[in-house]
Amino acid sequence: MEQVTDIELWQAVLLAIVQGLTEFLPISSSAHLVLPSKVLGWSDQGLAFDVAVHIGSLLAVVVYFRQDIRDLIIAWFGSFVGQGVTAESKMAWAVIIATIPAGLAGLLFDSYIEANLRSVAVIATTTIGFGLLLGLADKKSFAKYEKVTIGVAVIIGLAQAIALVPGTSRSGITMTAGLLLGLPRQLAARFSFLLSIPLITVAGGLKAWQLIEMEAAAPWGMIALATVISGITAYLCIHWFLKLLDKIGFMPFVIYRLVLGAVLIGLIAAGVAS
Repeated sequence: MEQVTDIELWQAVLLAIVQGLTEFLPISSSAHLVLPSKVLGWSDQGLAFDVAVHIGSLLAVVVYFRQDIRDLIIAWFGSFVGQGVTAESKMAWAVIIATIPAGLAGLLFDSYIEANLRSVAVIATTTIGFGLLLGLADKKSFAKYEKVTIGVAVIIGLAQAIALVPGTSRSGITMTAGLLLGLPRQLAARFSFLLSIPLITVAGGLKAWQLIEMEAAAPWGMIALATVISGITAYLCIHWFLKLLDKIGFMPFVIYRLVLGAVLIGLIAAGVAS
């Protein structure tokens, strides 16, 4: 039978923690999961691990925002049965509309990006470039809107499509766009987290279907452990990020991205990575 992952259990545990910490922080989870294989020579995480961490991240954000999700779903369906348009139904439409660009971009360009844009050089460039843009957005941010309008949702959705490129950070680019468009920090972050739900659901579902179709010996114990670890880590990450955001802003994440990018450039210059 084909094997669906070649990583050791301890590597899976460490990568699950990394995934949980980085999925919702503006520092790019994809970059941090690509780098071990590119820099440390680890085996690719494999399909089973991808399924596990997607499920864990999805469970974390759904559980954390369960009340918001319930209100949005009820309001969205209610708008079709004569209950009128509410702030919650508008937010639900904003999430749906903002998801479309990334979905289309994934269908059109995912294979090309996987084959050509997963190098350390690309990750270093996007990590630094979009980190600087996040810093500019946070410094120049102005709270113009208290709600996510359809126009704002469209632009954030277009920005989210760029996050297919490793190192960009889906949460980072959507929060950056939100800040530049006049959303306060908390709203930009919450909308970014809600926006992750349909994308993680689709991506995780596709990978799970691929895993089911493969005639492979799935390491169910590792899958379960990685799911739990990434889920718990992601939940705690969301909680503390939102709790501390207004106190610390985005600058610590900007600095982290700049340091990480500089280290990667150093590794490229030293011939350790490419």
